[in-house]
Amino acid sequence: MHTTLIETGQLAELLSSAGIVVLDCRFDVARPDAGREAWRQGHIPGARYVDLDRDMASVPDDRSGRHPLPAMDSFKTLLGRLGVTPGGQVVVYDDAGGAIAARMWWLLRWAGHEAVALLDGGLSKWRREGRPVSAELVPDAGLRGSVSVREGGWMSTREVVEALAAGRLQLLDARAPERYRGEVEALDSRAGHIPGSINVPFRDNLSEDGTFRSPAELQQRFAPLAADARPICHSCGSGVTACHNLLAMAHAGLDPGQLYVGSWSEWIRDPARPVAVGAD
Repeated sequence: MHTTLIETGQLAELLSSAGIVVLDCRFDVARPDAGREAWRQGHIPGARYVDLDRDMASVPDDRSGRHPLPAMDSFKTLLGRLGVTPGGQVVVYDDAGGAIAARMWWLLRWAGHEAVALLDGGLSKWRREGRPVSAELVPDAGLRGSVSVREGGWMSTREVVEALAAGRLQLLDARAPERYRGEVEALDSRAGHIPGSINVPFRDNLSEDGTFRSPAELQQRFAPLAADARPICHSCGSGVTACHNLLAMAHAGLDPGQLYVGSWSEWIRDPARPVAVGAD
């Protein structure tokens, strides 16, 4: 069972195995239909497409962040359409270093499915190695999905506010440093970060070639935080790239902590909530 990362060679050997499910999670926030169109043009053979906005989230409202959790009934139906069976190996990938696919990795774990791994290096590495791609569109599997929600996997804004006020939470912000500091903000209405949060950019989990750093390197990166007695919760702009840090910690053999699903985009829905700018 692969539960964090899987190598391209390992996936190539598994493609013909019964029960393997491969999910293409490519997505461009600026062009929401671009990922699906790219999948139509060419994908890992047998891969079905999963859309960040439509499948990995529910419709946002005026109180939520940009990517609320999907309704469990809807997600259960999705898993059936994708062909996910209890205990069956699922592999997720994108072309962005795992920035989007990590959300699907986390959602499957949240739904009680442990046998899910992210393709290390993604479609980019797969293609560099000359491995096959296909434009054949795979039909829905038409199965009945199964879910068993994992307790304690995420935190609400209320819980984050209370835990930060009590000094009993480490809130890690996975966004790029310039967004954390409030110098730029292209996606949300306000710039800055949640006071008391710690900037841990998800991009630093990756090596120059776009693959994840070794478990030893990731452990060195996160060990000081894991050694703190306070629980860890991960945030970002909308609860997507934060999952990258969760995956990295799990791959390092550490307790990955929880996800703040609403993240920055939900935090700023209430103008009364404090906002910090700068490095601290």
